Amino acid sequence: ILSPNSGNKEITWMMLEAGAETDVVNSVGRTAAQMAAFVGKHDCVTVINNFFPRERLDYYTKPQGLDKEPKLPVKLAGPLHKIITTTNMHPVKIVLLVKENPLLAEVEALQKCYRVLDLICEKCMKQKDMNEVLAMKMHYISCIFQKCITFLKEREDKLDGFIRSLLKGRDKDGFPVYQEKLIRESIRKFPYCEATLLQQLVRSIAPVEI
Repeated sequence: ILSPNSGNKEITWMMLEAGAETDVVNSVGRTAAQMAAFVGKHDCVTVINNFFPRERLDYYTKPQGLDKEPKLPVKLAGPLHKIITTTNMHPVKIVLLVKENPLLAEVEALQKCYRVLDLICEKCMKQKDMNEVLAMKMHYISCIFQKCITFLKEREDKLDGFIRSLLKGRDKDGFPVYQEKLIRESIRKFPYCEATLLQQLVRSIAPVEI
């Protein structure tokens, strides 16, 4: 059982890696993340909400059922896990993590990765203890991977061109229109319309006009 009352995010991470459970509730019915938020330990909340055990990803590196091949090559599990567990969700950061690893920065590799992310997203929403935050994160990274594929296929400048597009600001005020549209598109494509998190995101961005 995870107890983040100390507020030390490194210790929280170590406990998670050692197998601490995040969905167990205390005597007042609150999970570790809820207690951390209640006492203002937001770094711990971020660590808990972004944690994804490596063994859950390794599951996809083994053939399942009638499959002859695994859905995810073993060599991609490490680089993909690094991206899944990052707490910096800026699209440029994610593209840079793809770009820095030659194993990932290929169309076929990214196709396999985003399909696995979509499966994890579905599992997060359909499991008994639904995890909307993790589901949305997997979907968001999947959308960025798919856009990486488009740039790798169609643009001569490839991922550098994608990064430039994300960073380019509008002439009059520097507002990054392409980046904003990408994020909104990923929210719009989230396949679980009934999700509370999706509705909250839509409400928060709807009043902001591009």
